[in-house]
Amino acid sequence: MWWFLLGIVLVSLTVFDSIKPADYPPGPRWIPWFGTTFVVQKLSKKLGGLHEVFKYLSQKHQSPVVGLRFGKELTVGIRGYDLAKEALTGDDLLGRPDNFFIRLRTDGERLGLTFTDGKLWEEHRSFIMRTLKEVGYGRSRMEELIQKEAIELKQTYSQRINSTSSTLPTAVAKCIERQRIERDDNRLQMLLKLLRKRSGQFDLAGGLLNQMPWLRFLAPNWSGYNLVVDFNRQLMEFFAETIRNHYETYTDTKSSNDLIYAYIREFRNQGHNPGTTFTEKQMLMTILDLFLAGGLNTSTVTDLLLLMMVVRPDIQAKVHQEIDNHLNPIRWSDRSQLPFVEAVIMEVQRFFPTAAFGGPRRAVHDFNIGGYRIPKNTTVFVDLESVHHDEAYWKDPEVFRPERFLDEGGHLVTCDRLLPFSLGKRKCPGDGLAKTTIFLFFVELLRNFELSLPEGAEVPSTELVPGRIYMPKPYWIIFSRRS
Repeated sequence: MWWFLLGIVLVSLTVFDSIKPADYPPGPRWIPWFGTTFVVQKLSKKLGGLHEVFKYLSQKHQSPVVGLRFGKELTVGIRGYDLAKEALTGDDLLGRPDNFFIRLRTDGERLGLTFTDGKLWEEHRSFIMRTLKEVGYGRSRMEELIQKEAIELKQTYSQRINSTSSTLPTAVAKCIERQRIERDDNRLQMLLKLLRKRSGQFDLAGGLLNQMPWLRFLAPNWSGYNLVVDFNRQLMEFFAETIRNHYETYTDTKSSNDLIYAYIREFRNQGHNPGTTFTEKQMLMTILDLFLAGGLNTSTVTDLLLLMMVVRPDIQAKVHQEIDNHLNPIRWSDRSQLPFVEAVIMEVQRFFPTAAFGGPRRAVHDFNIGGYRIPKNTTVFVDLESVHHDEAYWKDPEVFRPERFLDEGGHLVTCDRLLPFSLGKRKCPGDGLAKTTIFLFFVELLRNFELSLPEGAEVPSTELVPGRIYMPKPYWIIFSRRS
């Protein structure tokens, strides 16, 4: 009798677990307990990333909104400019997902800037924006720091190398702390190696580890759990030492020197407030978020700029010509006089889906979009790649053509459909810093070097390796000094 009742309960739970919410977007059939996890994993490997899965399912179900479920987590993909703009600029999706993978980096808490929301996110985003301006973001002082890094970078690039990923994070770090991080610092090199490995193993949905957290007990290496734990530990140790040094040397006069000093000042000012969100651990996680978001994304875009210079030497020649016609040194304020350089950067950001989704969102309440009902706490991916490769708008989206951002007179044309830093209140808070860094590094390198392939080398692939950040495959280039 008990076995019979237990069987009825299990069957009922299984059937109930397969039922989709009312008016939920179309998508694959759900498997009890696992949802669409295995279908998406299989398609992602076959097609080349999560954004390709959304593209395939959108075409299959003839809908720009696709409904999935990863484990128990309701997940929706949104494609196309109109729906993307509606989703990103409204207040329905101001939240961030709250799941195992995200909490893993903070010992089970919701901390930092990238993956928090509500009061904590609002307070710290406001503080970061205000403080970046205070310490020099957007001023000539910050530009001078980036320029200095770019000039030093050129002095190290007189030999064959394979990427810039170990150099640009040092420039981003200077916005966080004024003291120098040496490029040959073994800790930094190890962090960057782990960062790239982690990015390649997990997509923004957190992979199987997020959907089946119990895998960390059965297969900690295979699931990537040990990789994430090791990376988080080394990253925290790297910046914890820097924070300790700032505490030991803090004075009120230094509080506007860099972000860490400013954070310590705010932390002390609010120390009497029992409800303050300015804690030591929150400070550490915010600094880590800024370093990760700024360092990896910026270096990946610059890697791709250099890659396209050897894939398309005709474009490199035009870049050289425009730079040569300009007086030295070239500053951020000179960008209006270098429209083709700007167009090349914009085309790289359009052509390559490095941040295909711009960060997952969470529905803060039930809402409707595209004729479908999205339940509260659903994780939503807005597919920016679908905006950047919309054939109806771009005509030839699969062609790398910087001239699409220039008018007949060669002047730069603004485009509201280029969204490398997303849109709305949750757009990247450091987009100005990223634009400045990419521009100055690219110009300084191309002003001093001609880029070419080693003799006999194949032209590098423009296909990216999918992950949390889509990155180029390893490639070799030669930097030859220009006269």
